[in-house]
Amino acid sequence: MFFEVNNAKIYAYTGGKAFDAAKPTAIFIHGVLCDHSVWALQSRYMANHGWNVLALDLPGHCKSGGAASQTVEEAAAFIGQLMNAAGLDKAALIGHSWGSLIAMEAAAQLKERISHLVLAGTAFPMKVSPALLDSALNTPEKAIAMVNTFSRATLAPPNGAGSWVFGAGMALGRRVLASNAETNLLHTGFSACDRYAGGEAAMAQISAPALFVLGEQDQMTPPKAAKGLIEAAKAAGKPVKVQLIANGHNQMTESPDATLFAIRDFLAA
Repeated sequence: MFFEVNNAKIYAYTGGKAFDAAKPTAIFIHGVLCDHSVWALQSRYMANHGWNVLALDLPGHCKSGGAASQTVEEAAAFIGQLMNAAGLDKAALIGHSWGSLIAMEAAAQLKERISHLVLAGTAFPMKVSPALLDSALNTPEKAIAMVNTFSRATLAPPNGAGSWVFGAGMALGRRVLASNAETNLLHTGFSACDRYAGGEAAMAQISAPALFVLGEQDQMTPPKAAKGLIEAAKAAGKPVKVQLIANGHNQMTESPDATLFAIRDFLAA
């Protein structure tokens, strides 16, 4: 379905179910050069088990219009604007990679309006190497291949019916990049991650319990890179759970069931 936010049509996948603002709502936020489809299994399951689901295409990505956010803070402000447009007083936020930074910053801005916070494949600081930033700007096809190489622990997920996650990731990256002729979404997203400096301050301000879903073999955001955020949340007295999963950076496609169950059980608590 579509929402009007800042005079732009914003797409959110609802898992095939009618949106009902009276139900508990889970907002799924994708990472750099991705779209709502990376949450396909998790969002469909939650939509069929009592939750509203809004799996977003962020502004300027694929089915969503508007200008792509240049910073984490700008993207986080958009989440609050989307909730207002949807008539939501409260929601759970689930974000992956860049989306985890957006979810965390939004939770700090919106405080009691966020019921749960799930951070998958997260890190702070989420620095991006100068070589990758340069490639994202000047040779994006090469950068997409680099990202997919370092993001994957397997070529195909267990019980994945032969799906080729590397090839699927390459195809998705190309499609998302081509969806916006005005903005290099790869370089813009990576730059936003690289510049973001508010992670620990944001974590100290959130009101919601937090779940960290981390890949044991993640080379993009290794589990140790989330330690500062975890400690900041604990220091602020927030309930914190850490779930380690035996995969790389793309938990949702490499270990879809384990990622789903971690999210499902946390939201049910």
